[in-house]
Amino acid sequence: MAERNGWRSMRTFWGVLLILILAAAPGWATLGEAESSVGADRQFLRGQIRHEDHATYRLHEITDANGATVREYVSPAGKVFGVSWHGPYLPNMQQLLGTYFTHLQQYAQAQTSRHGGPLIIEKDNFVLVSGGHMRSYHGRAYVPNLLPSNVTAEVVQ
Repeated sequence: MAERNGWRSMRTFWGVLLILILAAAPGWATLGEAESSVGADRQFLRGQIRHEDHATYRLHEITDANGATVREYVSPAGKVFGVSWHGPYLPNMQQLLGTYFTHLQQYAQAQTSRHGGPLIIEKDNFVLVSGGHMRSYHGRAYVPNLLPSNVTAEVVQ
């Protein structure tokens, strides 16, 4: 009976986590999409934006008044190949991941016995690593096929 109650509590945990992820308010540039949404994100968040040009990619970093930071990594082709986040709340993962959000949904629905540690998804040319706790969340997601040449996944921090 204790095993069955443990299963129910983990299922409830994942259900609550999925609701929190879906309900998070801020919007960001979308993984795999065009760079053009970065300016709109800054206005929506009323955040400060900082740009860095690197030899093989461009980094846009938006920090809002609550201390949340999202980094959007853009290839020379103008596509967002990676995103990372850290702050006191989870970003709107559906907006952040775009079409890749289905991988997170499928993973959350399939989990019944996950115990602590970071969330790691490596599936269909999509990688997501996320962790943290209340008021301190962090993570990153990227699409390996969109990484510019001479750029490794470790760039997405």
